[in-house]
Amino acid sequence: MAARFKLTVLPSTTPPDRETNTMNTIARLARLLLIACLLVPLAACDKADDKSKEAPKPALSAPVNDDAAAWRAYVTDVVGRNMEGVTSSPFVYLLPSENSADFQGSYDRLLDKAQSDISRGILGGNMLAYASPSSTKTADLIVSTFEAAKPDKLKGVKLLFIGKPEDNERVKTAVAISGVNYVFVEAK
Repeated sequence: MAARFKLTVLPSTTPPDRETNTMNTIARLARLLLIACLLVPLAACDKADDKSKEAPKPALSAPVNDDAAAWRAYVTDVVGRNMEGVTSSPFVYLLPSENSADFQGSYDRLLDKAQSDISRGILGGNMLAYASPSSTKTADLIVSTFEAAKPDKLKGVKLLFIGKPEDNERVKTAVAISGVNYVFVEAK
């Protein structure tokens, strides 16, 4: 005995006109989204052109006082102007003024961090930036940091020293063995 089934097709609950309107609306929305997606990159290109037409901001001058916020802004500006060839966020070692509370503690902590970073190794394309209201103390920090540096361990790394010309040669000699790309910027 074979079972018999009857297939009944139920009529659509939505009238055909309404289905057609819904499909047309979806098609129109899809077209509009496609056009919008194609126009967004063009709009972004125009903004990039506007930025390139703007005049570059004048360089900040080094603060004449020990204001930490002013020094942070100055160092950020100098680091930003020397980022050519750098592919990662820079390591910035900003030593506070010698007149600040707990200067020696800050110096010791920064020295420990810098030595730890150097001993671990830093990949090429990175930047090490050193600065302070006290150029001599910054130079001391760099020299102490690089005492144990291995030859050519930091090839491809840029080292930016923001300080006074009288400290330049001492720092340059201390970091030479590591193979860094040394850049000196006079704090003025």
